[in-house]
Amino acid sequence: MLFNSLPFLYLFLPIAYLVFWRLSGGTRRYIWLAITGYAFYSFWNYKFCALMLFSTVVSYAAGLGLLRWKDRARRRLCLIVPVTADLALLGFFKYTNFALTSVNGLSSWLGLQTRFPALDIVLPVGISFYTFHTVTYIVDAYRGVVTPTKSFPKFASYVSLFPQLVAGPIVRFRQIAGDLGRIDRAEETKDLDVAWSFFVIGMIKKVLIADTIGLIINPALADYASLGTIGAWLCVLGYAYQVYYDFGGYSDMAVGLGYMFGLRLPQNFNSPYKAANIADFWRRWHVSMSSFFRDYVYIPLGGSRASRPKVCRNLMVTMLLAGLWHGANWPCVLWGGFIGLLLVAHGFVAPWWQRLPYPAQRAGTFFLFVVSLAIFRSVSLKMIGGLLQRMFSWHPGTEFVGIEVLVAAILVGGAFAHFGPNTFEMEHRWSPSYVTGLAALFVMCLFVLYGSAARPFLYFQF
Repeated sequence: MLFNSLPFLYLFLPIAYLVFWRLSGGTRRYIWLAITGYAFYSFWNYKFCALMLFSTVVSYAAGLGLLRWKDRARRRLCLIVPVTADLALLGFFKYTNFALTSVNGLSSWLGLQTRFPALDIVLPVGISFYTFHTVTYIVDAYRGVVTPTKSFPKFASYVSLFPQLVAGPIVRFRQIAGDLGRIDRAEETKDLDVAWSFFVIGMIKKVLIADTIGLIINPALADYASLGTIGAWLCVLGYAYQVYYDFGGYSDMAVGLGYMFGLRLPQNFNSPYKAANIADFWRRWHVSMSSFFRDYVYIPLGGSRASRPKVCRNLMVTMLLAGLWHGANWPCVLWGGFIGLLLVAHGFVAPWWQRLPYPAQRAGTFFLFVVSLAIFRSVSLKMIGGLLQRMFSWHPGTEFVGIEVLVAAILVGGAFAHFGPNTFEMEHRWSPSYVTGLAALFVMCLFVLYGSAARPFLYFQF
């Protein structure tokens, strides 16, 4: 089920909301949130609910062990077993076929006859996100950052919370524990205006901007060999705004849904296209994911406290893993490596870069990210080479359908992304003009949804 679908808007959300606020007591509300999470997930494939339940039970039991045991050996066991189990499941479902095809490719390149058949594996939607939820819970509990909960309904509601279940943000338990602990005292109308404002703004970003761009650039990029230089740049630039408004829209809708149930989810995009350098960009883009890799990979490797060569190694390892997390394919790995190289290079050129005029820093950072998206958006190594060649050498090409609409969407999306406030910077005060404007745009979204099937969010595949 999708947030931008009529069944969700007219059936699932009203039932989930009305029942929640008519239940009293924290345990009943935890149970209801867990039920709605599993019901929401079941609309995609009910069979994989067992996988999420297994991960939940194992991590919950490990948390109880960390509460009970103080000796180092058993505490380490409570850390290693659940984290290994979670990452093993993620690795099997997400990376098995990638590993097999990579081995086959290497074998062919070496002239060997080794061939492994691909397995019939379906990637569970959202597994990358809820796995990281349980991993951060166990690691933080082991470190003493959070106190594990004794309430299984409370923990189950955290893992399966439907607003952030299938595409994030990656919510750490410590970020939401306070609101979960006060859920029995939450007030229905306290943040309802903020909730609907976030949700509607996210819907507008997704349906009116991201999906409009996607309808134009997807068929054009499917035939990238016929694109001219201008067309290639327009498509990749359009994708920069599509992925921002698509995932940013989802994150806003998730935050709005969280507010509806008395829960404050963290900010996931902090105006990344206003970043002055690539390091600043990475702190602003997909904040929950970038901070995860910073806190649980980069810093444990030594972070920036080591020698320059080791810092470069730490950055590259972290970003290669981040790229692999985004997708089990070589374009995603290369994208992570490219971002890692940019971060390494920034460490050397930062003093010079900071002397540039501020607008030039922002423009240069955005340019580098757009170039990286030519790698990220590609579906094969061949496409990466072909698309970059068309972007950086002149090709006349042919004009594709909808180019005028694409230019208009880029101008509108670019104006808000580069110069407007992000959703967390807005006041969300419900004046008559504000409500009227949001309502009109929301009605436009509904008309679009009535006329076509809801389009999945881009990060569902990750």
